[in-house]
Amino acid sequence: MNVDEVKQEERLRGIIDVAPRSVPELRRDAETIEPIPDRRLPALLRQAREKLDWTRVPGLRPRVRREENLLPLLIRRFSLFVLLPTAVVAVYLFVFASDQYVAEAQFAVRGNVEPMGDVNLGEFTSLIQKHNSQDSFIVRDFIHSQTMVELAEKEIGVSKMFSRSEADFWARFNPPQPIEELSRYWRRHVEAQIEAVSGVITLTARAFTPGDALAIAREVVAKSEGLINQISKRAQADMVAHAQQDATEAQERLKRAHLAIQQYRNRWGIIDPIKSAESTLITLTGLRKDKFKAENDLQVLRGSSLNENARGIQVLVAHIAAIDQQMKQLQDQLTSENSGTGGMPNMTQALLEYEGLLIERTIAEKLNESANTLLDRARVSAGKQQIYLATFVPPVLPTYSLYPQRGYGILIAFFCFLVVWSSVSLVAAGVKDQRL
Repeated sequence: MNVDEVKQEERLRGIIDVAPRSVPELRRDAETIEPIPDRRLPALLRQAREKLDWTRVPGLRPRVRREENLLPLLIRRFSLFVLLPTAVVAVYLFVFASDQYVAEAQFAVRGNVEPMGDVNLGEFTSLIQKHNSQDSFIVRDFIHSQTMVELAEKEIGVSKMFSRSEADFWARFNPPQPIEELSRYWRRHVEAQIEAVSGVITLTARAFTPGDALAIAREVVAKSEGLINQISKRAQADMVAHAQQDATEAQERLKRAHLAIQQYRNRWGIIDPIKSAESTLITLTGLRKDKFKAENDLQVLRGSSLNENARGIQVLVAHIAAIDQQMKQLQDQLTSENSGTGGMPNMTQALLEYEGLLIERTIAEKLNESANTLLDRARVSAGKQQIYLATFVPPVLPTYSLYPQRGYGILIAFFCFLVVWSSVSLVAAGVKDQRL
């Protein structure tokens, strides 16, 4: 291949590379050219324009001119994508949808309830803390729980109620489905709401016959009342059990205190060391008086110029020595010095130990008395129901179907289809504009 052929090939490649980038601009320019009116063109130019088709430039698609008006197209699409689906929904609601009846009940949890957390709603704070208790939320969650569904299925057979022949194909429940699906279906038809200010629980039960709605509402109220009674009985049983346990422990402590005092008396050989100490002190006082009298008599005899070997003086001296010996023994019993002299017990140590035992016995007696009082109060309180379910609006047999709300459903369907169609049309128009 010679040099000219190589250059020609490179030039051709450059043109081919530039052509794809130039074709869209050429097409845009060609399609936006406004044609000149026919009456202003000479016959020769009119023929030239007819032979020259700007939309048939290589790489461009032929432009198809639509003579159709925009308004009929808009009406047709609006009817197809909005009015027709809305009409289908209306046909279902007015022809196929079965009536659903609602049984309503209102009740509240009353009794000694505790407020839930810190709630700050201005002037309603104290009112909410008075009525908004944890037990109300327990009842609401129990109504929506799978346990409630299982109990209702066992007692009244709610799956058969929700799958009756009166129900339409879209709203009925299929019995072969598991209990989890029945629980989801239950939560859509049985609702319990708590009013924030008053704490009142409003129960609504929907079914396809008035009798089924009433039966479901009564079953829910009965099971909720049973739950509250069970909670109350368990709280009462726990209260009595704790009080009984405290009373038993207090009695055992009092028994141990009495047993310790008995063992002390057997070990020391003293019934009451306090009285023994008092008698010992009385004896010491009498001995001191006798010694003082004997010393006075001895001084009198010595002052009468008697010999020391006189019989009277010797008797008084021996008497004083005997009194000193007795006083020393008694003092050794009372004091901690010379403990256990002569085989006698130390009265000070005995008194200390005995006073400790007396204090323990006194405390045990007070605790036992207090525990018995609390036990009696717990038993009296257990005889009363502390928490109970107050149903002030019982469920009644409904006479008029509240569901389905046909007018409201058609309005919602029309609005939804209109929003979807408008959104899709706007997106499609935007995509088409970007392609141009």
